[in-house]
Amino acid sequence: METLSENACFGGKQGVYRHTSAACNCDMTFGLFLPAEAQDGPVPVLWYLSGLTCTHENAMTKAGAQAWAAEQGIALIFPDTSPRGEGVADDEAYDLGQGAGFYVNATQEPWAPHFNMWDYIAEELPALITENFPIDPDRQSITGHSMGGHGALTLAMNLPGRYRSVSAFAPISNPTGADWGRKQLSAYLGDDEANWAKHDASLLMRDVGFQGPVLIDTGASDQFIDLLRPEELSQAIAQKRQQAVVRLQPGYDHSYFFVSTFMEDHVTFHAEHLWA
Repeated sequence: METLSENACFGGKQGVYRHTSAACNCDMTFGLFLPAEAQDGPVPVLWYLSGLTCTHENAMTKAGAQAWAAEQGIALIFPDTSPRGEGVADDEAYDLGQGAGFYVNATQEPWAPHFNMWDYIAEELPALITENFPIDPDRQSITGHSMGGHGALTLAMNLPGRYRSVSAFAPISNPTGADWGRKQLSAYLGDDEANWAKHDASLLMRDVGFQGPVLIDTGASDQFIDLLRPEELSQAIAQKRQQAVVRLQPGYDHSYFFVSTFMEDHVTFHAEHLWA
């Protein structure tokens, strides 16, 4: 693992690191914020999964999460959204290929050799981080924005017991029923829609739900709200009688101005359950 940068940040340290990924068959980069408490021993961790076109850097520099994480004494992990580099398949469209991994394990060509973001986020990167940094693997929560909100919700419901809480900012809530989802799931997983279900938060919520608390914020003025389909997830939560807070925020769009506005709420929400 290579250290690309380390900077003092709110009494802790914001680092950026690169390593060779076996899951993605290329070099991958991630950001990790450690609060001051990490100097004394392992700390809880909140995963932040970013959205379409993002790298590890977008939320790390725009979301304002470190201030609130430092206040709560928890670490933050900012993974990349896809494999990258020479020889990694890509597409001219912004919503497929590099920057658009969708947090799945691709089975179709040309994506299968590298696009294994599910295994990367669920298995490889957690093992790497707990081996090299003072992170408590028994105290993990997860959040994300847009495509990353989709990833956070689907990982949380597919990995029972892994995360103490889950939240999402403007998640792609029903990808099997929207253009943000059907295009990517077909490309990465093939045309058999039975293989898509484990990657749809609304379907998973109706089927299995989540064993802990859920918080979801979406901007009521989000320019992509018809692609996000928040109403499908809300209905599934009601049908499942899932413990959840679901909010539509008047006037807010899909940008990091929206994410940063409500970041304190989300970090505080997770800290309550990470330190319980």
